[in-house]
Amino acid sequence: MRLAAAVSVALCCAAGPLQAEPRQVYRDDAPVWLRAVGKLHVPGVRYSQGYGNHQLENCSGTLVATANSQRANTVVTAWHCLEFYNDLSRPITFTLLTENGESLSREAYRVADGGGMHADWAVLKLFHSVNTDSVPALTPLPASADATRPVTMAGYSGDQGLGDNGNVLTYHADCRITRQQLRESASNCSAFKGASGGAVIQLSAEGRAQLGGVISRGNSENVSIYVPISGFRGSLTRFLK
Repeated sequence: MRLAAAVSVALCCAAGPLQAEPRQVYRDDAPVWLRAVGKLHVPGVRYSQGYGNHQLENCSGTLVATANSQRANTVVTAWHCLEFYNDLSRPITFTLLTENGESLSREAYRVADGGGMHADWAVLKLFHSVNTDSVPALTPLPASADATRPVTMAGYSGDQGLGDNGNVLTYHADCRITRQQLRESASNCSAFKGASGGAVIQLSAEGRAQLGGVISRGNSENVSIYVPISGFRGSLTRFLK
């Protein structure tokens, strides 16, 4: 089994959480900065025994920008969401929620990625930027996340329960970092397949939400592996300028 396929199994096929559902659904009273997390649709072709099969990868991504930017056109997601994307005539689509609760879609293209599961991150650019007055964008954490402070993990989980097959944005607030390394860290956040590429967010001392990492994989219960922003900060900063 290919590693990316194993990731999908890990995020979608575990038995349901043993405890009460720790996630919440995004609603009007949720933090506004969660709307920086959008749904990513990636058309791909997967080859087996010489035959190509079309498939649509449903993932998540996060709109990012430098501080005080009025427009944003950069999206961070996971490499494995783009693994089978090889037909440039079929666009990648990134969809966000506006302040009015409406959907805002933009076509995107890949500009950088880690090249494999060992560096499960990717950077996309939108063909048309987004006004940050309508949809907020997150700034990257300036340093490694503080492992002593809580994080929030958000994405479009494709479970049949709270995630409604990826139709709603769900998030797990106030979970914690359990292992921290440069290329790969772990948390006790809950997420399912579809949340891959979504956000790991930590609040600054002033209460400003900042992007600390990208969801990679997990067991759909209490372990979610993510790639810290610090592991690809140079590539991301280059495209935020």
